[in-house]
Amino acid sequence: MAQRAGKKYNLNPTVILAQAAHESAWGDSYSARIRRNFFGIIATAKTNEYWDGTKSASQTNPNLIFRIYKTELDSFMDFARLISSNYKTAASVSNDSTQYAKAIAYSPYISEQNGDNRPAYQKAITNNSSYIESMMVELKKKLLCIKRVLQVDLLHCFYQGLPFTIEKG
Repeated sequence: MAQRAGKKYNLNPTVILAQAAHESAWGDSYSARIRRNFFGIIATAKTNEYWDGTKSASQTNPNLIFRIYKTELDSFMDFARLISSNYKTAASVSNDSTQYAKAIAYSPYISEQNGDNRPAYQKAITNNSSYIESMMVELKKKLLCIKRVLQVDLLHCFYQGLPFTIEKG
C-alpha cells in the first residue's frame, strides 16, 4: 500500500510506513483497526476519491473527529495525496527520512492542541524509518539466499537428470 501510494504521489514508501507505524501503533490502534485510518487524519476538508466523508469522534476527545476509510489502501492513498498537495516541503524531502521527519513534525500536520509533541514525533518517524530500512535490507538478504539455494537445487537436479518440483505452501 505504501509503495502504491508513494509511486502515485512521488513519496518515499519508507516514510509513509514510518508515519503509519507511529500514528497507528504499528497497526494496533483503534483508528487503524476500526476506522482503517492509519495516519490519524481528522475529518476536515472536502471529500475526495479516497474518503467519502464518513467520520467518527475520538474515544478520548469528542472534539476530535477522524476520517473513516472503506479500505486500508484508501487511507494510504489519501495520506499520500494530502502530504503531496498540502505539505510540499515535507513531500519534497521524503527521500531523506531525517529531513522528512523534521519537515512533517514542524508543519501544521502536527497539532500541539491535540496533544502532539513535535520533537517526539520527529524522533519516532526517524527511528521508524531506520528500523523499516534495516528490515528491508535483511529481507532482501534472505530473499537472495533463498534464490541462490533454489538455483543450486535446480542446477543439481538438471545435471543429475533428476526431476525438480516446487511445492506450493
